[in-house]
Amino acid sequence: MSAPIYRDPIQDGAADPVVVRKEGTDEYWMFYTNRRAQMDAPGFGWIHGSPIGVAVSKDGGGSWTYRGTVKGLDAPGDDGLNTHWAPEVLWAEGQYHMFLSYISGTPTHWKVARTITHFTSPDLENWTRVGPLKLSSNNCIDACVFRSPDGLWRMWYKDEGQGSSTWSATSTDMMEWKLEGLVLPGSPEAPPHEGPNVFEMGGWYWLITDEWRGQAVYRSDDTLNWTRQSLVGGEPGADPMDKRFVRHADVVVNGEHAAMYYFTHCQWDEKGQPEGPPDVAARATAIHQARLSVVDGNLVFERDVPAGLALLA
Repeated sequence: MSAPIYRDPIQDGAADPVVVRKEGTDEYWMFYTNRRAQMDAPGFGWIHGSPIGVAVSKDGGGSWTYRGTVKGLDAPGDDGLNTHWAPEVLWAEGQYHMFLSYISGTPTHWKVARTITHFTSPDLENWTRVGPLKLSSNNCIDACVFRSPDGLWRMWYKDEGQGSSTWSATSTDMMEWKLEGLVLPGSPEAPPHEGPNVFEMGGWYWLITDEWRGQAVYRSDDTLNWTRQSLVGGEPGADPMDKRFVRHADVVVNGEHAAMYYFTHCQWDEKGQPEGPPDVAARATAIHQARLSVVDGNLVFERDVPAGLALLA
């Protein structure tokens, strides 16, 4: 099976999931972009104005319960409805960190400034604003943070202002960040992409990116030099609600395998309707789970697995 494991009960627009275990518990918390899929807004207004939704699992990812949305993430002085996208959430340096893609207001088009903004929390519930990061342009989103073998915290992110490419920044303490440079080029040199995610498994470091046709897979032995290996998640799953390609994924490693959390548009034919979902029903999204493993140095993707299986030891 590859049925949805979670759908947002308010707007039915859950996207860009990140899953983190709550320290000292067996709970897994999922933070996600809560798109306004039920809003018949003009242009791309339904993708904007989105809060960050939260769902919690107490059974290793087998089932998820909606917990509401995250409050207090708006920038000072930004009155009204603002846009929160693609949170990165992790425990590091004694506290939780969130790196949020943030847009002021609810634009109906794409040509607006975007920033990655840092927050901290002791408990995943109450968040303190640290502030926006100065990166490679004013169109940066989709942060992923991982501690590299050189001891540095490293952030990978999408720079929409430079061909939808992947860039990196480094930090020694998660608080001060220094721009490092281009990691993966985008258009026109290479496929444009978004949603980078880095993890370690099977003796290698892995980087996946969303190419809007599946997830590109890159392998490294140091997180600095990446070799493209494959494209996964482009073929449909077995479940009728999992026929579209894998979008913007997060990976939770557990021993010799990992859970990949991703979203799909269950009823939108991306190839037949490239201009975007034509109606409210096609805007709806769902979160799914796949299993990853490493065999002979290759990342193996299994789409049709029972929910929760990849999180079990």
